[in-house]
Amino acid sequence: MVTSEAEQPVSPWMKPALRLAGIYNLTWGLWVMLFPIASLKVCGYPAPPTYPELWQCIGMIVGVYGIGYWIAASDPFRHWPIVFVGLLGKIFGPIGFLIAYSQGNLPLSAGLVNIFNDLIWWGPFAVILWNALRFAQTRNATSETGLPFSEAIQNFRSQDGTSLAELSNRQPFLVLFLRHSGCTFCREALSEIQMQRPKIESEGVQIAFVHMEDEEHGKKLFERYDVADLPRISDPKQVLYRAFEIGLGRFSQLMNFNVFWKGFLSAIVKGHGFSKVRSNVFRMPGTFLIHNEKILARHIAKDPSDHPDYGNLACDIKN
Repeated sequence: MVTSEAEQPVSPWMKPALRLAGIYNLTWGLWVMLFPIASLKVCGYPAPPTYPELWQCIGMIVGVYGIGYWIAASDPFRHWPIVFVGLLGKIFGPIGFLIAYSQGNLPLSAGLVNIFNDLIWWGPFAVILWNALRFAQTRNATSETGLPFSEAIQNFRSQDGTSLAELSNRQPFLVLFLRHSGCTFCREALSEIQMQRPKIESEGVQIAFVHMEDEEHGKKLFERYDVADLPRISDPKQVLYRAFEIGLGRFSQLMNFNVFWKGFLSAIVKGHGFSKVRSNVFRMPGTFLIHNEKILARHIAKDPSDHPDYGNLACDIKN
């Protein structure tokens, strides 16, 4: 039995990291509130301000954040908004200091506090948020249990009611598992299929799609690229994706220069654009050549922009 991808435990370090952030913020906030003048000197400010109460107010705000981090530590994924707001503050704080420093309003020594209050927390908070998003998307889009390959291709049917197994028994099929429809690479793949369709079909191979949208929304996308007549299977819970062992992308796969550059070319230069995210942004694409309920060839993408030469993959039926 295929287990649920939603069963992703919180990494052991996340809760202690948030508790440490809570303790640090509370300690720093209390120190500033109780000893405003001394803390200003330690933090690199050359002279006490006219209104030290303003500095104490900042200490109070930081201390309140500490309470929030301690609460978030009980369930980092559930309380991700607290972590998100905290990270925003830790980003805008150093930005505000740099602006003030560039204008000559603060000395460089005053930036020391940003290192300990803000910069060192960027990494842990960002990783917690990334994993919280991954967990939420997977939990909302994945069934509790998966299906084995043989059962999945029998259960899932195209828009005309034909199962994927029945399609594969008729003739070889090149099956494209698409990313979410808001992704420019999903649209680029449909455009490439439109252009390569004559070559693929000349090899005696038919084409089918598996997508994560509901049928109504998916149909509009396929009509846009003039491939709506081809078999397509809606799989919002991504059971078929998992049966074909198409996993979730890692951070290094989804967020790298190659993806950003090719995404720019696809969305802007080629004009495929992008739109609202409606399904799992972490799910990777994949392409399979199947016949008689067996996989003859496959291409599992290295990153979202990685598309095979669909025509050449179809030719594997002769090998």
